Amino acid sequence: MNKQGWMLAGLLLAAAPARAETLAQAVDEAYASNPVFAAARARQQGLEELPEQARAGGRLSAAADAAGGYDKFDYGKGGAATVSADLPIWTGGRVSSAVRAAQGDVAAGAEGLRDSEAALLTDVIGAYAELLYDQQSADIAQADIALLDHQVAEANARYRLGQATRTDVAQLEAQRSSAVATLAEAQATLATTGARYRAIVGRAPGVLAPPPETFAALPASLDQARNRTLDTNPLYRQSQRLAEASSARIDEARSSGAPTVSLGGSYGYDVRATGGDDHAFPRAAAAGVVLHVPILTGGLVASQVRQARADYRAARFDQDAAAREAVRATEAAWAAMTGARAQAEANRSRVTAADLALKGVRAEYGFGLRSTLDILVADESLRAAQLAEARSRSDLLIAEGALLRATGKMDRSIFG
Repeated sequence: MNKQGWMLAGLLLAAAPARAETLAQAVDEAYASNPVFAAARARQQGLEELPEQARAGGRLSAAADAAGGYDKFDYGKGGAATVSADLPIWTGGRVSSAVRAAQGDVAAGAEGLRDSEAALLTDVIGAYAELLYDQQSADIAQADIALLDHQVAEANARYRLGQATRTDVAQLEAQRSSAVATLAEAQATLATTGARYRAIVGRAPGVLAPPPETFAALPASLDQARNRTLDTNPLYRQSQRLAEASSARIDEARSSGAPTVSLGGSYGYDVRATGGDDHAFPRAAAAGVVLHVPILTGGLVASQVRQARADYRAARFDQDAAAREAVRATEAAWAAMTGARAQAEANRSRVTAADLALKGVRAEYGFGLRSTLDILVADESLRAAQLAEARSRSDLLIAEGALLRATGKMDRSIFG
């Protein structure tokens, strides 16, 4: 993307203002303040606790219980306290499969967070491109009014000298009024896109600088884009991780019918108050190996296994669908980018030619070789060409962002 192409032909070509806001600055602001992305990061942090919770099922656990009250049969008050501990030795694979499932969920969540990041950056690019276009539209309208002011003054002078008619002046004044209406519409649209920009980035926009010439992460060909998509697209990778988690849940469901072995122990103490005397004595003390063998579960385990297998098949189908959608998005973004790039090149040439034509018509008008209508047509042609160039470059930036997202390369690093 040629930086000079962003500056409209026919306007004063100058460097962007020192305080012009860049796309990289907009991205930084959005990262720091966007609540939707912050919520996605917080959810992922919560999801990362799942493996630790699953591992807890295979670790030592201990508990203390106490109770007190009135003992009806011994006619006195009393209380009891018990301490117990349990250490799983063999869980039939329940813990390991639960950990694998949780790790799959965390990995899927990480890919989902990558897509949330890509969605935010795509929104920033879209808001930036639209706002830049609307700012340029307003500049074009203002430049048109300035040109027509000069043309109206010149026509009035020629009219006073008898070299032009009142019709010539009226045509130019009508064109100027139309340009004023166009500017008002452009400013109203600019306010709307500015509000969208503020909602995404987190602060009111200033004057925007031209975006970078190109993104280094863009693929060089459609085949390369397709290959990248199946390697790095976050939604497709998320579907892969979810399928892995579903596979682990089959083992987790199957392990519910397996024997378990654990070491257990407990110690209890009783206190009784009868006849004004307190009596304390051990209530129970036990330690040993506990073997639990499910014999009959009423078909629960078999049903859970069948359910887990069905969920796994669904996850695999979701994975295939995600692959197709990712490739479709890549191909659509590539087509949009190619078309916008061609339009931008054509519109750049169109602006150059229209600007040259307007200058020529104005020069010939000074020698009486052209009419006022010729000037109006040439002026309108130039403004239309400038708007078309600005629109195509905005579309190109948006299409490039969509392609980067589809190929899984949309992240903060590409903005420098």
